[in-house]
Amino acid sequence: MRGIGTDIIEVDRIAAKMEKGQGFRELVFSPLEIAYCEKQAHKYESYAARFAAKEAFLKALGTGWSGSGIHFNEIEIRNNEAGKPDLYLIGNAASQLAGLNIQQIFVSLSHVKSVAMATVVIL
Repeated sequence: MRGIGTDIIEVDRIAAKMEKGQGFRELVFSPLEIAYCEKQAHKYESYAARFAAKEAFLKALGTGWSGSGIHFNEIEIRNNEAGKPDLYLIGNAASQLAGLNIQQIFVSLSHVKSVAMATVVIL
């Protein structure tokens, strides 16, 4: 195992940042994630879970956000046909981390009305 990371966030914190206007959403989430979350009945819970996954991934890397050089919107959560979330690296993040020989990334998301959390395991 290369690393494990967990993050928890209050849904209201994400909702408040997004309600302030354009900018935060596009800086943090990919177009695919935005399209997915906007279709959900409780969209802020979905956004918060994805935010937690991005933080958990950076913790699993051991860098944290400030030491990674990766943009949050380059860490993308996609749901497969069965609804299982998968974590993908896109853009600069994919090329920057290609040399790390990451075999597999596991992600688990969970959310309720007030909090969202994610765990990421990197092999």
